[in-house]
Amino acid sequence: MFTDTDKQQIEKRGMTVAQVEHQLEQIKNGFPFLRLKSTAAVGQGISALSDAEQQDAEKAWEVYKDEGHTVVKFVPASGAASRMFKNMFAFLNADYDTPQTDFEKKFFADIKKFAFREALCDACKKNTGKSIMQLIQAGDYKAVVRNLLMPEGLNYGQLPKGLLQFHEDEEGVRTPMEEHLVEAALYASSKGKALVHFTVSHDHLKLFEQKVEEKKAYYEKKFNVKLEVSFSEQKPSTDTIAANPDNTPFRNEDGSLLFRPGGHGALIENLNEINADVIFIKNIDNVVPDRLKADTIKWKKIIAGILVKTQKKAFDYLKDLESGRYNHQKLEEIIHFVQRDLCCRREDIKELEDADLVIYLKKKLNRPMRVCGVVKNVGEPGGGPFLAFNQDGTFSPQILESSQIDKNNAEYMKMFTSGTHFNPVDLVCATKDFQGHPFHLPDYVDANTGFISSKSKNGRELKALELPGLWNGAMSDWNTIFVEVPLDTFNPVKTVNDLLRDAHQGK
Repeated sequence: MFTDTDKQQIEKRGMTVAQVEHQLEQIKNGFPFLRLKSTAAVGQGISALSDAEQQDAEKAWEVYKDEGHTVVKFVPASGAASRMFKNMFAFLNADYDTPQTDFEKKFFADIKKFAFREALCDACKKNTGKSIMQLIQAGDYKAVVRNLLMPEGLNYGQLPKGLLQFHEDEEGVRTPMEEHLVEAALYASSKGKALVHFTVSHDHLKLFEQKVEEKKAYYEKKFNVKLEVSFSEQKPSTDTIAANPDNTPFRNEDGSLLFRPGGHGALIENLNEINADVIFIKNIDNVVPDRLKADTIKWKKIIAGILVKTQKKAFDYLKDLESGRYNHQKLEEIIHFVQRDLCCRREDIKELEDADLVIYLKKKLNRPMRVCGVVKNVGEPGGGPFLAFNQDGTFSPQILESSQIDKNNAEYMKMFTSGTHFNPVDLVCATKDFQGHPFHLPDYVDANTGFISSKSKNGRELKALELPGLWNGAMSDWNTIFVEVPLDTFNPVKTVNDLLRDAHQGK
């Protein structure tokens, strides 16, 4: 199937022929759907914390930070903003010249409310000799959009989302990247230092580095904190081969194999290289101006406090099991912790002898742990919290995407459509074991949870293989705790008009 030239191309990417052949098999055969126990709900896998529990968790986090542990904020930021402007690209290519759709009308009616309006106006003046409002008055709406999206203007159609001007207040405008630096200073700093790691695409790395260089000193002075910012790129070895509709390798015009980024699940490799006791994960576009940050800061501290409190209990139990300092009553106590706090259950647990029980409990306690904030479902797109069966027969909390659920199973579809909560990608993770050694995170990925999507290149159809998602299958074998967090902590920007929502208006 593969020529010597193909093999060289594969090896150059840090992959093996066997890996690529396995990917083609996955594309051909697809992935099994997951077995579901139920949707997660408050009292059934999701904790809704009382005021006292919130205060206790927040306090636990402040104590933990003061002990000098290493805390990192990890932000996937490699996505280009092109999807954010899909509607405006459509307007540019439309056979009409004035706004027709509700989206287009809103964009132009509220154009003065965008934080990027001054930069856009400057670009319009430079390229057309007219301001935004003069172009609009002249009916040249498309010139405004061209200056927003195209390289001769602001180039927002190609820039990474993290470097767009999102917010504005009395002190000026801010990009999402800057908002994440501010967040890190406010809840993820330890001993006067805040560590932030962005995963970026190779093409955008220099732009991110320049923006950090330009802004870092300002934020360090403003928040009295030392910022240490690092970057990584998605590894070529995590790309996946593309296939033709008949499952044979898709080839470029020059005959070479086509590889595509394997989705955000590939970032488990980047996460694996972060040496930290606690890692916060949050999407690049889920940020708000300072006037609305209080709730975000509070709840980040709360879920981090839940994490370190639960981890301490797990570590104490592991030390008991390792040392042999336990009796049957202690084992019952640990079972209760695994079932109640970690929501992980095994239906035949009562049939296990003590020796087998110890092996089982060690395995369930000694693995990475994450606390996921989940919000009430208001129809936003996103994965949902479920209780799903694992390969060892246990069931535990999992974040699932719709592609992982069998659409032909009426019971499962009812669970999916009636879910009370969804996942806004609000995670805090502990990736070291009770002896302080880092877990090897790829060992905890469920390789059976990727999915196949239909794409095209140069007008030719292809099948693309997506790796298990970062917070779905890539963290499948972690201990997972769901905590209900307020909806106002979730403010994603999926389209440019989302920036017009009150949550993104700075003044």
